[in-house]
Amino acid sequence: MSTVTIYPAILSGGVGTRLWPLARASTPKQLLALYGKNTLLQDTALRAALPNAASPLVICGEKHRFIVAEQMQEVGISPAAIVLEPEGRNTAPAIAIISLMVAEKDPQGLVLLLPSDHVIQSAGAFQAAVGKAAVAARDGYIVTFGLKPSGAETGYGYIEVGSALKNNDGVNSVSRFVEKPDTEAAAEYSQSGNYRWNSGMLLFRADVMLAELEVFAADVIGPCKVALDTASRDVDFVRLDTALFRKAQNISIDFAVMEKTSKAAVIACDLGWTDVGTWSSLWALKEQDADGNVLQGDVATLDTRDSFVRSERGLTALVGVKDLVVVAADDVVLVADRRSAQSVGAIVQRLKSLNRSEVSEHSRVQRPWGRYQSIDSGDGFQVKEIVVKPGGRLSLQMHHKRAEHWVVVEGTAQVTCDDKVFTLNTNEATFIPLGAKHRLENLGKTPLRLIEVQCGSYLGEDDIVRFEDVYGRADGKKA
Repeated sequence: MSTVTIYPAILSGGVGTRLWPLARASTPKQLLALYGKNTLLQDTALRAALPNAASPLVICGEKHRFIVAEQMQEVGISPAAIVLEPEGRNTAPAIAIISLMVAEKDPQGLVLLLPSDHVIQSAGAFQAAVGKAAVAARDGYIVTFGLKPSGAETGYGYIEVGSALKNNDGVNSVSRFVEKPDTEAAAEYSQSGNYRWNSGMLLFRADVMLAELEVFAADVIGPCKVALDTASRDVDFVRLDTALFRKAQNISIDFAVMEKTSKAAVIACDLGWTDVGTWSSLWALKEQDADGNVLQGDVATLDTRDSFVRSERGLTALVGVKDLVVVAADDVVLVADRRSAQSVGAIVQRLKSLNRSEVSEHSRVQRPWGRYQSIDSGDGFQVKEIVVKPGGRLSLQMHHKRAEHWVVVEGTAQVTCDDKVFTLNTNEATFIPLGAKHRLENLGKTPLRLIEVQCGSYLGEDDIVRFEDVYGRADGKKA
């Protein structure tokens, strides 16, 4: 490994709609534990903890800031910064922001760009590939990690490998990039031996990337400079200005720079890589039983073969079927032909056009103070389970259109209701009238769990007026 400092940068945008209903706008796939005990984001951050590597930069959406920070804390990683994109603008603006931040402290520092939604099974091969790529990156190349195709995959971009670089073992020039070919071309590329899948991972000097952006993507780098110069910064987050960041062109780094620059290089590597893009890819990745099934949760099968079944809650039983994907979440059941798993994203788009909330939110919703889950609802009422972490504190708030009844079932709650502050213990209850200023806190060392019954003419989460909030959330916002 080169002695030059490497600055890992983790991209945590995107949703992964083809993994719906587990992956949703509120909880994209990189924030889920799909392979092993850690989430994909956590595994990416741990993998980036290389020798001579600085603390990682993480760039994510505004709405995911708290869960990203919490997941990093859970695996003992303190990011150098968590940069909040007010909206997704593809990879080129994100890379511009990252390069500018690294260049502020180390213009020739090496940026290791890592998407957060990949599985890499060989950490040793990954570290070795980074070491070789670092030599070429230090010489001014923008190195992409090319993966040997295992089949004629039409969902990936391809890289045609050029001539070997001098004094750079295993690193070649790039002849061209091919974006998601048709089936016939993909078969030709995968068999030729001269093409690699484009993993989306890059290693480059910050000053080199900035210079190439200036030449090829001025409408990306210009607005990003202004957005970063005017960003607000606190202990945990760098908040980019929405209006200024929105002026950056919405474009991928491949289209903006990599297909135009003369500095593109590729290192061929075999990392045990998959982007876990569909349920069928997860089925192929997981260990299968004697019938070719991957079964997760409370599942029973009879005469069932080559299927992926995941039950989040309650028994799911399959009889006399094959090649299915069945995902039973708390509020949604997906049944799909495993060979048509690429089409799950299409049903998500159809549901989105119908304004179905299941596209974006789970029934269990994470908040910086803990979580809540809808248990039942009907005309004029809704029942929720609320869990507040030790030290968690909801905002001081009020509702225009609903009253609330709280019953503590575990732990101790401190309650503020207008000018009263009091304690509720297990099996005790209180009533929060419509229009009352109120707050719920857990001052104890164990989780607080209570049942909330809402009654009123409107029960949406946007009926919140916040007066004080330790998490910096604006009035009326759910995040």
